[in-house]
Amino acid sequence: MRIAVTGGTGLIGRTIIQVALVQGHEAVSIDRVAPAPGALQAGVPFIQADMTDYDALSRAFVGCDAVAHLGAIIQPFGHPDHIVHNNNVVGSYNALRAAVDHGIRRVCQASSVNALGLSYSRKSTFDYFPLDEAHPTYNEDPYSLSKWICEAQGDSFARRYEEMTISSMRFHWVIPDMATAKTAKARDPQQVKQVWAYTLVEAAAKACLLALQADYRGHEAFFITARDTCVDVPSLELAREFHPQVPVRGDLSGRNSFYDSRKAERMLGWTHA
Repeated sequence: MRIAVTGGTGLIGRTIIQVALVQGHEAVSIDRVAPAPGALQAGVPFIQADMTDYDALSRAFVGCDAVAHLGAIIQPFGHPDHIVHNNNVVGSYNALRAAVDHGIRRVCQASSVNALGLSYSRKSTFDYFPLDEAHPTYNEDPYSLSKWICEAQGDSFARRYEEMTISSMRFHWVIPDMATAKTAKARDPQQVKQVWAYTLVEAAAKACLLALQADYRGHEAFFITARDTCVDVPSLELAREFHPQVPVRGDLSGRNSFYDSRKAERMLGWTHA
């Protein structure tokens, strides 16, 4: 399989390319930012293109069998709100549209747990724990809204092109190693809002590759987070102290995650290491 990887110079994109090559696939790295000298894997072509430039992106997809769309602004800081929102929404649409135009029927795209509205909201709102893909959204910032709309675009394309397999990957705090996870503090207000989750980058990359080979048709969103939290405090204790009004409907024993990733396990065969 030859995979077009947008955002190919970013952390997740680079790792997808590395894992894809190990698994015997080919890859094309596409990004508006050129890789650092020597950073590109041998044999992997690089195409410089902006995700909002449809024609350039479409040309970059020529000869590919699948698309991993990671090219986006990853947080609502450092850019005006309209730039964050419009870049992410247009980039997702262009990737899906270009895939269709080239007969590519397998696409995964980077979504976020923030599609529900968490880290960048004035306050987080939860209906129950652990969170699953059926939980409603309470997004209110441009980044979270853009991710929710990207998922809606996945629904739309899957309705029109019924042979497509589109996966929206709800990552959270994608990091290189457990040492980084251990820097989290239980009482950090941001950790409280985003309920102490993390995703190791290699696990995120493997989830994307599994999604590109998944045996289903249509569009699905998946939580892609670790099975445990990033802090040493028991999860039920965290829930009682910081979110006492939220009903616990599932298993929060030990340090179990506040996110339920069993859908990814069931449909993709993915588990976090």
